[in-house]
Amino acid sequence: MNRRTFLTYLGSGAAALAAASAGLGSLTDKVQAATADHLFGFKTNRVSGYFNPIDPTDRDELVLPSGFKYDVIAAYGDVINEAGDTFGYNNDFTVFFPINGSNEEGLLWVNHEYTNPLWVEGEAVNGKLTNAQIEKLLYNQGGSILKVYRDQNGVWKMDPTSVYGRRVTGLTPFTLTGPAAGTPSVNGATSVQGTFANCSGGMTLWNTLLSCEENFERTASDAGLDDTHYGWVIEVDPFDANWQVRKHTALGRFNHENTAMGLSKDGRVVVYMGDDKRDACVYKFISNGKYDPAAGRNNSRLLEDGTLYVANMKKGAWVAMTIEAVRAAAEKASNKDELLAKFKTQGDVVVHAHDAAMLLGGTPTDRPEDVEISPFDNTLFIAHTNNDSHGNIHGHITRFFEENSDLGAMNFDFEIFAAGGRQSGFSAPDNLTFDASGNLWTVTDISSSSLNSGVFKSFKNNGMFVIPTTGPSTGEALQFASGPVESELTGPWFTPDERTLFLAVQHPGENTEDPSNPTSMWPHRPGDNQPRPAVVAITGFRLS
Repeated sequence: MNRRTFLTYLGSGAAALAAASAGLGSLTDKVQAATADHLFGFKTNRVSGYFNPIDPTDRDELVLPSGFKYDVIAAYGDVINEAGDTFGYNNDFTVFFPINGSNEEGLLWVNHEYTNPLWVEGEAVNGKLTNAQIEKLLYNQGGSILKVYRDQNGVWKMDPTSVYGRRVTGLTPFTLTGPAAGTPSVNGATSVQGTFANCSGGMTLWNTLLSCEENFERTASDAGLDDTHYGWVIEVDPFDANWQVRKHTALGRFNHENTAMGLSKDGRVVVYMGDDKRDACVYKFISNGKYDPAAGRNNSRLLEDGTLYVANMKKGAWVAMTIEAVRAAAEKASNKDELLAKFKTQGDVVVHAHDAAMLLGGTPTDRPEDVEISPFDNTLFIAHTNNDSHGNIHGHITRFFEENSDLGAMNFDFEIFAAGGRQSGFSAPDNLTFDASGNLWTVTDISSSSLNSGVFKSFKNNGMFVIPTTGPSTGEALQFASGPVESELTGPWFTPDERTLFLAVQHPGENTEDPSNPTSMWPHRPGDNQPRPAVVAITGFRLS
């Protein structure tokens, strides 16, 4: 395939042909495996057409191929409802929920991961924040629910008068579920204050969303909060403000990046997760109960009762993280007494999930960030962003093959699907998503301090890439977008018909030191005095 002209292979015949040539069989035979993504439960009108991949650029703009455009839906500080709530800072994960099956009207959830004191709460004085600063710090993290629509001119907009518009923040009360709730491992808590450090997430099979608390430690410390109450996966129903938001402790507590949900062959819910830090593990949770489509959001309780597993990549095995297994391993450790005192209950296991995983032989990996299940063949794609302490400077994407293509399997094999570096044109893969042809879309996460310098110079600004997973160009990355100065592109999510791609532009101008001289002014709003993280809608995809 010519790198300069990429056919998206979205006709069903071409997609099936590509899959067959890769030995995967007909895609239509594989779609029966349900995965909770934008393709699940919707009739997809496949888009078609060519785009000319762009070259890397250091422009202070969201650069797209010819024929594509973006609309800014909401930026930091924008009012999102009639109560006066405002859009939070550093938007990340997005997920679109159609209203009445529409591809042009729905609810958009957007994560808010962290703040920048230069533009939000202000710097601490003598190492401490005031109560007013703490409130700003917590309010501007969490998530936003926006009512969005495409108008008669094809422009995507937010409706700030909608009853659906609301915030879920670091001030919102949450219920704890699962084995840690009410136990000494969380200091007896059954309800906790707020969510923050919300990085990525996922959609459930019952039309709610999961959002992941990642680097929670600094905010918890600055706000004087119990850090055992953070580092969890939260669940929200975007359509119902009265449905109690909750944190599912059965899914483990660590630096969560995202979730990928699917079904085992016997109908149990499976959730894959990555722990986004150096030398950390890949996990999956399997519910004890089976998914019932008729039960709707009552299926949420499946996430309260099940088994958490960690991947041992040397053995190709999923290791059950039960209290019995952890205590048995502790008995053999040199610091036996310390470990047995630490791990007394299953609540202790999930609260200290990383330590338990290491004890059980989980494989430490290179920052496992986004994990996604291919909706066509049930393979699992994992973005291992990088780990310079191991010499993995540019990262790679790993592909797991579950035994018998069963998400509930206890054994797997794997391959390195694509490696970052000069040869591939991308570095530091992060969020992932699939289109209807099985192409993998990824965004990159080169740190702002490294952009456009040293071994990262050739990549210029962070970008978005498309990587075919089947056919003769499998693994070949083609650049679709480039972000503004010192930004990171995050949270890609298609509408079901794939005519619109939602994308978050996070931390433009992140290295700004002098507010009167920002390093970026994106999104370049007339009269503005600062760069603003924003969520956009990209259009230009053509229907076949």
